[in-house]
Amino acid sequence: KTDGALSTFLYVNYVKITLCFSEVKILDEYTARFKDELDIMKFICKDFWTTVFKKQIDNLRTNHQGIYVLQDNKFRLLTQMSAGKQYLEHAPKYLAFTCGLIRGGLSNLGIKSIVTAEVSSMPACKFQVMIQKM
Repeated sequence: KTDGALSTFLYVNYVKITLCFSEVKILDEYTARFKDELDIMKFICKDFWTTVFKKQIDNLRTNHQGIYVLQDNKFRLLTQMSAGKQYLEHAPKYLAFTCGLIRGGLSNLGIKSIVTAEVSSMPACKFQVMIQKM
């Protein structure tokens, strides 16, 4: 059972990254060259997020050392189940796909990253992006 769950997890992550590659390629054709990492993150928060979720990220923060926090106060995938706190512990499962989308988009733009998600009160969530220096 563990091997099946692992292979399913790996397949889902592969699909997420593959889908995101094509999405960013389409968006990148209409976007000017990026000056730096921060410009790429702004692109993810504005253009990319709007294309996927029909709204921009509500807040982007950085420590200027390769860590970015993207905050969405009304994340679309959590709004339907936000009525009760009983779903709070299950919420991160619904964010795994989006973590893969962000990671795949950044990878397609030449940035290797680790993306994690956190939910403290629904439907708000935060995505932490740690840039991996090559």
